[in-house]
Amino acid sequence: MDGTDSSASRGARRLRRDAEANRQRTLVAAREVFAERGLAVNLDDIARHAGVGVATSYRLFGNKQALINELFEERVDALVVAAEQALAADDPWEGFVDLLTWVLEQMAADRGLREVVFSDVGSRPLVAQARRRFMPPAEAVLRRVQDAGLLRPELAMTDLQLVLYMVNCAIQHTQPVSPEVWRRYLVIVLDGMRVRPGATELPVAALTTAEEERVAGFNPSGS
Repeated sequence: MDGTDSSASRGARRLRRDAEANRQRTLVAAREVFAERGLAVNLDDIARHAGVGVATSYRLFGNKQALINELFEERVDALVVAAEQALAADDPWEGFVDLLTWVLEQMAADRGLREVVFSDVGSRPLVAQARRRFMPPAEAVLRRVQDAGLLRPELAMTDLQLVLYMVNCAIQHTQPVSPEVWRRYLVIVLDGMRVRPGATELPVAALTTAEEERVAGFNPSGS
C-alpha cells in the first residue's frame, strides 16, 4: 500500500466519523425538539438545532419520518425493559405502580411521544408494532399483581390501556398550568384499582381487545 492509499483510507475513516457524529447530533436535537414542540417541526428546524447543515440531515435520514421511526423504536425498547423490570420487582404492587408511573412520566416529558401514540399526527403502524411488543410483558405485570391479591381481579388489560389514556388527557390539558398535577389523578385511579373492602362493583364489562383496538384507531387485527 502506497502513501496515497493510506491517505485515502484515513480520509474515508474521518468522513465516516464525521457522518456518525452528525447523525448523533441530529438524533439528540430531534429528541429535544420533538419533546418540546411536537411533531409539527420539520427537518430544517432539527438541523438548525443540531448545528449541522440541512443538506447533511437530509442525506443522513432522508425525511422527518425516518427520524421519528428511529426515536420511537428507542422508546419502545425502553418501554419493554421497564415492563420486564416491573415484572421482576420484589413487590408486585410496587412493580405495577412503577410501570404506570414511568410510562406516564415519559408522556409528560415528551410532547412528540404523546402525539405519536395518541393523535392522528403519529403513525398507526409504529404504535401497532409497539403494542405488540409491550402488551405481553405489561399483561404479565397485571396478572402478577392480581395473583398476589392486590389488584381488583375483574380488571382487564384494556382497562389499563384506557387508564393510561385518561391520565394522559390530564397531562395534555393541565401541563401548561400545573405540569405535575397528573400524579394526583394517577394516585386516585390506583386507589380505585386496588383490592379493598367495600369496593363498588363495576357496572359494565371491560372492553374486549378488538373493541379497544377500534377505540384506539386500529382494526381488530391490530395492524
